[in-house]
Amino acid sequence: MTEQTTGSRPTLEAVAARAGVSRATASRVVNGGAGVRAPLVDKVRKAVEELGYVPNHAARTLVTRRNGAVAVIIAEPEFRIFSDPFFEQQVRGISRELTAHDSQLVLLWVEGPGDHDRIARYLGGGHVDGALAFSLHNDDRLPALIGRTKIPTVFGGRPAAGSDLAVPYVDADNRGGAREAVRHLVSLGRRNIAHIAGPRDQTSALDRIDGYHDVLVDADPGLFCQGDFTEESGARAMAELLDRRPDVDGVFVSNDLMASGALRTLRERGVRVPEDVALVGFDDMASVVGTTEPAMTTVRQDVEGMGRLMVRLLMRLLNEAGGDAPASVITPTTLVRRASA
Repeated sequence: MTEQTTGSRPTLEAVAARAGVSRATASRVVNGGAGVRAPLVDKVRKAVEELGYVPNHAARTLVTRRNGAVAVIIAEPEFRIFSDPFFEQQVRGISRELTAHDSQLVLLWVEGPGDHDRIARYLGGGHVDGALAFSLHNDDRLPALIGRTKIPTVFGGRPAAGSDLAVPYVDADNRGGAREAVRHLVSLGRRNIAHIAGPRDQTSALDRIDGYHDVLVDADPGLFCQGDFTEESGARAMAELLDRRPDVDGVFVSNDLMASGALRTLRERGVRVPEDVALVGFDDMASVVGTTEPAMTTVRQDVEGMGRLMVRLLMRLLNEAGGDAPASVITPTTLVRRASA
């Protein structure tokens, strides 16, 4: 058997010849198939490396019926995606796990409702093997449109109540984490504990609101203020709380970005943290908590790890087509105590 090349590009036949195996065996190894003994797998991989063989994508797709690509859909506009470190961490985890599975990431985001149909058409066009979608909003048409494409999908975050889509998801224990944050503030002797909430059209924010009320069942409505997960909304909400309830002595903020804005307002108003107001955030984003003064006490969720878990669930869906869908995963949260509370 002689090694063959097409121009300067080595062929699968060349790989098989170099490894001393049949073309079929070389093809199974290159395309990730099972049933090849470990010594032969090593020989084929060595030949691939020595020859610099790169699989032909079109041919590989015919063999595996896979595109080797996964759509990652973030239901937020561009400015949110590139200003909120939560998305950076989640995409990093997704990207690293996809790389481990030899798949490419195709990033799609939603600037407005008009993008929903565009994304659905793309998903239904056979360009990707599956989809990962997160930061979904309760009034989004996107989940239903994705469901109609029948493409294997995993959600990041618990779907809205009443959703009839049987789609596995990965989420953090938002309610439990919120309870732990508020209990910590209570343990410090704080009596007027406020909550700066995230947007009510996202289940993560709703679960954190529920966790706050689990501990403070009869909380004064005047101690509740609405934000939108941005730093500026946290600053505005804190100012509103101080104007409305100057006796506030503790605040649980639904994410670190809003909490950093709240800390800025407290500093500008001359309010001491934690002496006058103790503050707890949520997320434990290193790029945020590492810059606040004082250092922020917060609830940690493993955002990058959740991204990896989403990919693993999707790969199970792809590899076990026709079987039972994998169970959804709720990851634990941990209170990280620093100087702000």
